[in-house]
Formats: sequence, C-alpha cells, structure tokens
Amino acid sequence: MEVLIEQRMQTRSNLAWPVSVWVPEANRFFNGHSRNISKAGVFVKLPMTTPVRMGHLVELNFPRTVALAKEKGQFARIKNGIVVRIDRQHVLRDAEIGVGIAFQ
Repeated sequence: MEVLIEQRMQTRSNLAWPVSVWVPEANRFFNGHSRNISKAGVFVKLPMTTPVRMGHLVELNFPRTVALAKEKGQFARIKNGIVVRIDRQHVLRDAEIGVGIAFQ
C-alpha cells in the first residue's frame, strides 16, 4: 500500500491554460498547458521530448487574451521557476510529461 503525504503549502486551483516553457539548456520554448496552479507553483503538461531535469531553472510564459492584455498592459504573464517534479507515468499514453515548477 502506497501512502502519499501532501507537501503543498498553498491551495491549488485547476486551470487548463496554454503555457510556453523556456528551457535554457535547449535554447528554446516548449508549448504545453497548465493543469493546476497556486501562488507557489504550477503543474504543466509538456511534450515528452522536453529536455527538463529536476533543478532546472525555466521561464514560463502564460499568454493573455486580448481583453486581459488591454487591461493589464501586457500580452503575457512571465514567471521564473525551478523544476521540482517530473511525472513520466503516462508518457506512452499521452506523449506528454507532467512537470511541477515552483515559482521563484
């Protein structure tokens, strides 16, 4: 029997939103989508070919709708983060990996 202990300090909100993740080691963006988000971090689904490892520093680009961009003055919300979790459990089924990123 496997027991999971919740370690999150912030409440997560389910949010399916497009996101681009800049991976400096690859010198490029990888497009995916968020699954959930909190003030402390985000869990995103990315293509299985995304070359991320635990501890990698990445930049997240959350695009905004035109209406929100006019209100906020920018077309994207940019956040920096560190990869704290990589889930490859469904890689063969979905051709995606799950990546937990803690905001910095």
